[in-house]
Amino acid sequence: MEAKPQPQNKAEVLMAGMGVLGDRLPIGWDIQPLSHRPPDARFDALWKVTAPDGTSVVLVVEAKRVVERRDTATLLQQLAAQAEELPGSRGVVVSRYLSPPVRKRLSDAGLSYIDATGNINLNVPRPGLYVADRGADHDPWRGPGRPRGTLKGAPAAKVVRALLDHDRSWAIRELVTVADVSTGSTYRVIEFLESEELATRNSSGAVVVSDWAALLRRWSEDYGFVRNSRVTRWIAPRGLSNLMQRASENPTQYVVTGTLAAATWAPHAPARSAMIYTADARHTAQLWGLRPADAGANVMLAEPETDVVFTRALTDASGLTIAAPSQVAVDLMTGPGRSPSEAEELIEWMTRHESSWRR
Repeated sequence: MEAKPQPQNKAEVLMAGMGVLGDRLPIGWDIQPLSHRPPDARFDALWKVTAPDGTSVVLVVEAKRVVERRDTATLLQQLAAQAEELPGSRGVVVSRYLSPPVRKRLSDAGLSYIDATGNINLNVPRPGLYVADRGADHDPWRGPGRPRGTLKGAPAAKVVRALLDHDRSWAIRELVTVADVSTGSTYRVIEFLESEELATRNSSGAVVVSDWAALLRRWSEDYGFVRNSRVTRWIAPRGLSNLMQRASENPTQYVVTGTLAAATWAPHAPARSAMIYTADARHTAQLWGLRPADAGANVMLAEPETDVVFTRALTDASGLTIAAPSQVAVDLMTGPGRSPSEAEELIEWMTRHESSWRR
């Protein structure tokens, strides 16, 4: 399929948005732009949508090439004020592309939206119109180079882990040192977190995270145990209890994560499999007596793309090395089976005992 041309300015964004809506209107419905826009108007366009019975609604349109989650409150205020000036009208945000997190934030705020890739959610009570469709989940016009609007990669993981694991305000130079990443990478991550309303600057310019759970959840959208590691699958022939004993007795670089680790803080049903980070899976498997498995595996060994998974690890009473709660939580959030629900139980524990793990 031939790619759609990228809208270059507001006029093209508006044209693309009206085309997306027009293509998805039910048979007999019509959309037309209204030309009587006052010179001092605070909106970008008015569209008149007419039902087959002749009833109609005016859509007050705010067009933006780029919309970030932090823009939602401003857009809601603007469109609400503009709709009051035109009784019976409805506000709608139109953009070149709207990412999944932005679309969710707009929907949660009760705002209708359209983007040029075909993402649309329009709800008009009178004359009774609801249009929803899905377009792209990735920006089709983003060129090569450093990805924007993401927490993917090792530098982001290191910065996020530092912000999660320490309850403090951060000067950038201090965050650079603790996270062990470049100044440029740190600034890029913080700028993104600010755009997502996950980090703020206080009066002295220090970085503050007020909702660590929201940051953790956002990180899980870009990070995962499997997708950020080289994972191999093995069988522990004598069961997981024997494996944990051997792990505590045989020195090698590893940390246990997932269900087995979470049970340290939030006990639940016995684990049926083990998720373990290690620097050298083959050496670790040989040391622990594991057997390669194509099916029926009960152990996943993951060689991570970043050594931050080993940072701030804990040792339990049996001598087992456990990943930090923040790392275990994000691994469970993207893990198999019941892992996501176990992540929620762990996050509840972390919320109740924040001072014991976030220092």
